[in-house]
Amino acid sequence: MSLLAKAPAGRLADLWQARGAAPGFEWLRAPEVGGVMVRGRAGGTGAAFNLGEMVVTRCALKLADGRVGHAMVQGRDRKKAEIAALVDAGMQGAEAEGLRAGLLEVLEAEMSSAKAARAAKADQTKVDFFTMVRGED
Repeated sequence: MSLLAKAPAGRLADLWQARGAAPGFEWLRAPEVGGVMVRGRAGGTGAAFNLGEMVVTRCALKLADGRVGHAMVQGRDRKKAEIAALVDAGMQGAEAEGLRAGLLEVLEAEMSSAKAARAAKADQTKVDFFTMVRGED
């Protein structure tokens, strides 16, 4: 679910459409936009504090065969939440391996590549102070 929530909405929609027709489903909770309070801890272990609010979209659906899928994604993208819930429900059935190979692993590889590219770009500005020559020699 973390991977689906972090995935770019456009790319997720493209990969989902490439899989073919979506399965039939009924809404248990139609996509709705709301806010959540994000909490943090100083140093990861300190006392909890309210960091701020974040807009999210959540939904729940039931496939025709009874499997239930839930999703909560950052932002106001109802379609992204729907796709994430459909993937969640699909991962509980026989098509789980197809979803993993055709959607989840592709997204993971693309997001890892983008992360590595950002890290490489940031690394170009790194200054290594330990290589500077001191005047004592």
